[in-house]
Amino acid sequence: MLIGNVDLGDKPVALAPMEDVTDPSFRLICKEQGATMVYTEFVSAEALVRDIPSTVRKLQINERERPVAIQIYGREPEAMVDAARIVERAQPDIIDINFGCPVKKVAGKGAGAGMLRDIPKLLEITKSVVEAVDLPVTVKTRLGWDCEHKIIGDLGPRLQECGIKALTVHGRTRSQMYTGNADWEPIGRLKADPRMEIPIIGNGDITTPEQAAAAFENYGVDGVMVGRGAIGAPWIFREMIEFIRKGEYSPTPVKDKFGMLMRQLEESIENKDEKRGILHIRRHLAATPLLKGLPDFRSTRIRLLRAETLDEIENIFLEIQAQYFSV
Repeated sequence: MLIGNVDLGDKPVALAPMEDVTDPSFRLICKEQGATMVYTEFVSAEALVRDIPSTVRKLQINERERPVAIQIYGREPEAMVDAARIVERAQPDIIDINFGCPVKKVAGKGAGAGMLRDIPKLLEITKSVVEAVDLPVTVKTRLGWDCEHKIIGDLGPRLQECGIKALTVHGRTRSQMYTGNADWEPIGRLKADPRMEIPIIGNGDITTPEQAAAAFENYGVDGVMVGRGAIGAPWIFREMIEFIRKGEYSPTPVKDKFGMLMRQLEESIENKDEKRGILHIRRHLAATPLLKGLPDFRSTRIRLLRAETLDEIENIFLEIQAQYFSV
């Protein structure tokens, strides 16, 4: 699969952009585990133009995580163009435009998925950004604003006309947020549309190697993007890629899984401090499938989320391994 001049090979599996999740450390671990491409946390165009330090830091990328895309969002063409030019100087491989974030603080202000209620401006932003930079520009969006307005079938070709090099579609509407099941049928129809020449990447509810392989087989997409299924489980990429290529995969050793979570924690503490580093990683600790199925799952999870030091968390991990796993 080609995105402009970026060759991602056959049946790529990408890490989705997620706020407070896809920081440099997590992206690099996912890349090492086989993620074909990774995306930064989404970046506010307005904040970037205003040179807000916390936003500017999101542009930091590691050469080892390439190919990497930096994703921007906003509601005004001028700010989006200025932000895209700033991003280009950070030298990612791809610039992605976020027309899919459903959260109120973004979509409620007309950005992200909120742009699905103003298609003329959405197209204006897309065309303006494409024309302003030399890097390949892609878009990530949803099926539509709500179930009565699933417009992706018409929107896809119009976005392509704006000059984007690939389109990622999450199989839900904005009104669904993350509830219910992702609907991949419209994604498959868009891919089958003879007007579409750019790669189509599907996103939504891909949490197992079998689901990743089935997305390619059933819907013909060029690529698959994994979001929430990777939180607390960066090893999922190795397992997915292996299953897609071989039809089977070897499960990641439990010791290696705990090791990846500890590495995330240690690097988070190194980049922040112990208190803030642990707070940052708690989302991964809460979501990790490592604890699911344990007899005392709930109490163990609570202990982890209440832990305030690196030593506490490491000791809990060691207890879990000693009590429930042969490692």
